[in-house]
Amino acid sequence: MTVKLFEPYTLKNITIKNRIVMSPMCMYSCEAEDGKVTDWHRTHYTSRAVGQVGMIILEATAVTPQGRISPQDLGIWNDDHIEGLSELVKLIKSHGSVAGIQIAHAGRKAELEGEIIAPSAIAFDNKSKTPKEMSKSDIEETIEAFKQGVLRAKKAGFEVIELHGAHGYLINEFLSPLSNKRTDEYGGSAENRYRFLRDIIEAVKSVWEGPLMVRVSANDYHAEGLTPEDYVQFGIWMKEQGVDLIDVSSGAVVPARISVYPSYQVPFAQEIKQGVNIDTGAVGLITSPLQAEEILQNDRADLILLGRELLRDPYWPRKAAKELGIAIDSPVQYERGWK
Repeated sequence: MTVKLFEPYTLKNITIKNRIVMSPMCMYSCEAEDGKVTDWHRTHYTSRAVGQVGMIILEATAVTPQGRISPQDLGIWNDDHIEGLSELVKLIKSHGSVAGIQIAHAGRKAELEGEIIAPSAIAFDNKSKTPKEMSKSDIEETIEAFKQGVLRAKKAGFEVIELHGAHGYLINEFLSPLSNKRTDEYGGSAENRYRFLRDIIEAVKSVWEGPLMVRVSANDYHAEGLTPEDYVQFGIWMKEQGVDLIDVSSGAVVPARISVYPSYQVPFAQEIKQGVNIDTGAVGLITSPLQAEEILQNDRADLILLGRELLRDPYWPRKAAKELGIAIDSPVQYERGWK
């Protein structure tokens, strides 16, 4: 039987050498608060490429200064960011990994001084700042910021774009009725709440021809919130717009108790995959090679996104290959250690 975890995978016009993906994880390491790549980023991402991760997706990278989760976030809001990002792409690709980037805006979850924005003037919780409800011009400017961010990512050489539509950040805030109480064309019905993401995808597709992914939170874990069934419909619209893969996470649009256990989000990826007939990525407490292989062999998802496990072990693919009985390439410099 073929070991699917180490099968190449083609995402539109890009082939990834295996099904192992580094999930976007914020490093909060721009000490100068200018959004520029630091030595930490160079070491962090290159280590996982040396470790034979098939695709590396950079952390949430803000399209505006106001759209950062923290002042230490990576940015892509001006051309000064391109040089450092381009260097990262070169380092990642030099070790055979595909370079992706997650383009993001934090919305009401931005922990910054000054004004923050959201679809509605509703704070995340009682400890959070109340955001300003976005005007039509705010919406138009933010859509344009996503487009310009993707243009810069293209100039930097990234091969895959992921739009961050999960974890309670701005796109997710528009999608969920818990955070979107608008009465105009961007609120109310599912079609209207999807409109902000629709407009972003349309703007991005006007300048980007490569693979496009969207990360979603497929369950709000709230009686009046969104469920995987809602995301099947959103997924149908995404597929119609040319999205190539949906990266399926969950939660964080409102405070909620979430019961977590190994593979707890995989059923959401499976439901969207089957309901939309689109490829999906599975994420969430996936730690063992056999666990990852089961997900792929049973066609529950198409890519395995690892977060904390790759923080613990940048060479996890090597461990997985050994456990699954597969020989994989290694840097010549390390061969003596792996014989």
